[in-house]
Amino acid sequence: MHALEIKGSSKVSRLLVGESYKNVNKYLTSSNTVIVADSNVYNLYRDTFPEYKTIKIDTNENMKSLDTVSFIINELIEMEADRGLFLLGIGGGIICDITGFVASIYMRGVPFGFISTTLLSQVDASVGGKNGVNFRGYKNIVGVFNQPDFVICDPDMLKTLPEEEILNGCAEIIKHGAIADKNLFEYLENNHKAILKLESDVIERIVYDSIKIKSDVVNRDEKEKGERRILNFGHTFGHAVEKVTGVSHGRAVSIGMAAAAGLSESRGILTHSDKERIIALIKNLGLPFLLTANKEKILDAMRRDKKREGGSIHFVLLHGIGNAVIENILIKELEEYFTHNV
Repeated sequence: MHALEIKGSSKVSRLLVGESYKNVNKYLTSSNTVIVADSNVYNLYRDTFPEYKTIKIDTNENMKSLDTVSFIINELIEMEADRGLFLLGIGGGIICDITGFVASIYMRGVPFGFISTTLLSQVDASVGGKNGVNFRGYKNIVGVFNQPDFVICDPDMLKTLPEEEILNGCAEIIKHGAIADKNLFEYLENNHKAILKLESDVIERIVYDSIKIKSDVVNRDEKEKGERRILNFGHTFGHAVEKVTGVSHGRAVSIGMAAAAGLSESRGILTHSDKERIIALIKNLGLPFLLTANKEKILDAMRRDKKREGGSIHFVLLHGIGNAVIENILIKELEEYFTHNV
């Protein structure tokens, strides 16, 4: 088991890679624990779940809403949960986002932790202290920064995932290598077949490396005032693709990364060969890189991105593999590029 830490403004968050979810009790700070669980995960693991009151919810993107937050809060009130509550989220990114958000506002804030059950949440959504929900189709537009006490990343839980969920995580791992770690990127290139086979040593290595990259960035910029924005590589265009088309997060982000790599090349800061390496890795891990949807609708969604400031937006480009840069780019320039090149 490997442990990392994020030193947040209010607490230190422990990230436990390779820890068994069955050991969660030793990390809980209150016997008054309530679980918020993905109903599918609950059905798979119910016989070995910790024995606490459990609120089960379905986990599609439509459930990541204020209505679901209200439902959970109502359940907690019915349970007479007080400020001694510890909220434990067990599931993927949607569960982590919702649980963290509810814990941050219930009784003005109670401690919480996660057992992260998908590759995407282990390398991204459960790590870093961003907790939020969607509103009227716009992703994560209502939320808070608040660190969990701990995140358990048990690689054995990934074995029950469908292939689509593995691909979602692969997109974020590609992102981490592309923005900050050339060695990780090369490791992904050399081991893409083993990744898709979920070979344990390979998976534990790439999960740890990804979390290390993200935790280092968050430790330097918890509230996303500057450097943390590099973690949005591929996401500005990707979130718009996801909103308009309904494709999975990983597929949308992979298209966004290919587009951002192309824009980096057009600006002369990324070589053609490096752009092609990024596209080749996306393809080798079974993800798309071409847009086949209505561009105008996607551009309209991108204009409404929460990272926009006036007529420009903070956009992440690559100055070579492993070296991300943040540019304040005019919306008009992005529209011009994406209209003619994506």
